Amino acid sequence: MTTKASQPRPVIVGAGPAGVRAAQTLVAHGLRPVVIDEAPRAGGQIYRRPPTNLTQRSAQTLYGFESKRADALHEAFDALQDRIDHRPDRLVWNAQGQQLDVLHNPTRSTRRVPYSHLIVATGATDRVLPVPGWTLPGVYTLGGAQVALKFQGCAIGQRVVFMGTGPLLYLVAYQYAKAGVAVAAVLDTARLADQLAATPAMLTQPAVFAKGVYYVGWLRAHGVTLHSGVRPLRVIGDEQQRRVTGVAWHDGRKERTLACDAIGLGYALRSETQLADLLGCRFDYAPMHRAHLPVRDTAGRASVEGVYLAGDGAGIMGADAAEWAGERAALALLSDNGMTIDAARATSLEHKLDRLATFRRGLERAFPLPQDWAAHAPDDLVVCRCENVTAGTLRQTVTVNGADEMNRLKALSRVGMGRCQGRMCGVAAAEILAHATGQPVQQVGRLRGQAPIKPIPIRLVPCTEVDA
Repeated sequence: MTTKASQPRPVIVGAGPAGVRAAQTLVAHGLRPVVIDEAPRAGGQIYRRPPTNLTQRSAQTLYGFESKRADALHEAFDALQDRIDHRPDRLVWNAQGQQLDVLHNPTRSTRRVPYSHLIVATGATDRVLPVPGWTLPGVYTLGGAQVALKFQGCAIGQRVVFMGTGPLLYLVAYQYAKAGVAVAAVLDTARLADQLAATPAMLTQPAVFAKGVYYVGWLRAHGVTLHSGVRPLRVIGDEQQRRVTGVAWHDGRKERTLACDAIGLGYALRSETQLADLLGCRFDYAPMHRAHLPVRDTAGRASVEGVYLAGDGAGIMGADAAEWAGERAALALLSDNGMTIDAARATSLEHKLDRLATFRRGLERAFPLPQDWAAHAPDDLVVCRCENVTAGTLRQTVTVNGADEMNRLKALSRVGMGRCQGRMCGVAAAEILAHATGQPVQQVGRLRGQAPIKPIPIRLVPCTEVDA
């Protein structure tokens, strides 16, 4: 039996669906976890809450079909406030020796937070494949466009094109059109044939599938033009005024253009794995996600003792799966500390997650990452915006310097060395390296995480204290 004196000191990083359910589970078993989150209010990206000083819009307006789930998650977290140590507006930028280096954004102060056990629920970010002109003002990621609408109550433009592929493409286009923004078009690189072929797998989650069909039908019914099987060519911009004026793409037969003043760009999502990397977690290539991901067991245990992984930060599975995985990881933590848990509930959660994997494979079949993107990327395409590294520079680094692995490519070209630490350019750089060397993408490796894993101020206010 665990006594009060020997109780673990669990820390949860992330207050999205996975982090909230993990905290709720630990509290229900008598623990008081520390919950660290970058946002000022819990909810994560999908259930992001606007600032308290912003005119409040209804949950139905903000979250649509997911409004009830959003409300339930927010209410669950609000009910925990006096039983957790919630630390919002804080960025975990380093981890070593069972301590986290945490930046408090408003004060620019940093301190160390120790933990006995750690649940990593860091979520996901946009998966981006650059297109010529993507550095022009007015080009946003899909996630960035969604943040502007949900968190700041504004649109990225007055006439917007959404381009890329994945369920998020249609969801954000729907949210913008529903908010009264003129959506000029949705340009999907996936083919209709891909989506039809994936339908049987996606029907394993009929309610989720029906929502996707509804978004597409609603957009069509409200006059939004949808194009599938496209190849993005370039963002058209006014060089003097430095702004987006249109977009060009190939529809399989000819080049087409369309006027717009903003573009939302993205190819589904990728996991935020840098913290797991700093913690020393073992990674393996996950073909379904086309990415190297930290290894975990069915309960969420990482390869490092005392570390648990939950939610999209360990593999993109969606908000429902994140809630289940957060609860399951917390139950694993409790069990590992000799505390009694509901074994039947733990098994049920694992079965739910396992069943959802079929649907997830269907999504990847329906919205595949364009396999020929690297072959069409021109040499002057800027891949790494932070260091202004082009596709041509990467190819030259392969042919002249013999780079055949991602960290070697980084050392010789500076790709991924800037503020984003490869979060925006890493996927594209790996695709170009694989194409240039004739290797499968899983063979070129991944960029290793390094502290600080996200930008921090050059001038910090250090705190020599370590939390008790």
